[in-house]
Amino acid sequence: MKTHTLNAVPPLIDPGLFFLRITGALLLFYVHGLPKVLHYSAELTRIEDPFGFGPHVSLLGAILAEVICPVLIALGVFTRLACLPIIVVLLVAMLAVHPGWSIAEGQFGWLLLIIFTTIALCGPGRWRIRTGGRA
Repeated sequence: MKTHTLNAVPPLIDPGLFFLRITGALLLFYVHGLPKVLHYSAELTRIEDPFGFGPHVSLLGAILAEVICPVLIALGVFTRLACLPIIVVLLVAMLAVHPGWSIAEGQFGWLLLIIFTTIALCGPGRWRIRTGGRA
């Protein structure tokens, strides 16, 4: 026999993950990814290259993490896998490129890292485009 509690509200996990995926992906795409695509040549002169791969490789890696991966995450397709390049780029930015930044100066980067690590841990939820896998 099931026992029901009055005022019991089911957790809103799926809408919450959907909201987190959409808003996090849009922020990353709009603030960081889109400018890199629209101003590719100018970005080549500004991109940091902390590991010496060259500006083209560094910029293409950033575009993968900041344009392609957010689109996949927003759709809920290969979500956990798509979070990994973002997490790597954010860790490189915060720890290697801008190690002298205070928490206040780097708060946007740290918040993005929190958002995409949470999505990587929790997955996309049920509100997503279905693929063959669980991620």
